[in-house]
Amino acid sequence: MASQAEELGNRYWQALNDKDFGALKDMYTEDAVQEWPQSSERMVGRDNIIAVNENYPGFPTATPRRTIASGDLLITETRLEYGSGVGTYHAISIFELRDGRIARETDYFGAPFEAPQWRAQWVERM
Repeated sequence: MASQAEELGNRYWQALNDKDFGALKDMYTEDAVQEWPQSSERMVGRDNIIAVNENYPGFPTATPRRTIASGDLLITETRLEYGSGVGTYHAISIFELRDGRIARETDYFGAPFEAPQWRAQWVERM
């Protein structure tokens, strides 16, 4: 049985895929903060978080790979398909919850790369 935090994670990615920004807004606290450290950006307040998503050009399709939850902490590993020549990215999202809603979110994005041949004998391809 999924925890409340895991269920929130499932609803979150479904709302993003459906572009259901009303449902997404309800998942955040009013004073929520979202950070994207790689681009040095911070969105303060759920209205700004939702506005960025509503206006995002070339919005990706998300496929969650793994969810880890404990208490008020939720971590998701997600594959993002951007299309339009951008391609695939992998994302780690760290959600800190308060009263069952997202109070803080930090997202890290990484592009896939070819594994070097020198380590092939010790690894499995995914």
